[in-house]
Amino acid sequence: QVQLAESGGGSVQTGGSLRLACVASEQPSTSRGISTSSCWGWFRQAPGKEREGVASIAPRGSWRFYADSVKGRFTMSQDNAKKTLYLQMMNLTAEDTGTYYCVAVWGPCARGDNLLPPGAAGNRGFWGRGTQVTVSS
Repeated sequence: QVQLAESGGGSVQTGGSLRLACVASEQPSTSRGISTSSCWGWFRQAPGKEREGVASIAPRGSWRFYADSVKGRFTMSQDNAKKTLYLQMMNLTAEDTGTYYCVAVWGPCARGDNLLPPGAAGNRGFWGRGTQVTVSS
């Protein structure tokens, strides 16, 4: 069991920046800690819109994924010692408004141009509770 806790959301004006953080908590003796996951990253959900996979990264290795809508503006980084994933968001627009959820996945992480959420395509994983990001003009 892995628990994910997001922080860093808030309200900013168009063009502003925010940095989200996701901290993974697990039992010390677990064999399924975040470092064993296939990937961890971010989904977002805005009212009236479909859930969107935003970005994801492999805890080990070089694999990274960014949705086209955020490429060049969002950057992920991770601190493996702190079991923390960061999402630096720059040049925010109203389209970035939504609840941002941290996820961790074991199994397939993406299919084509889309991130796979936990429970899809035979994978398994966990969701955080989300952090709200609001961008206004």
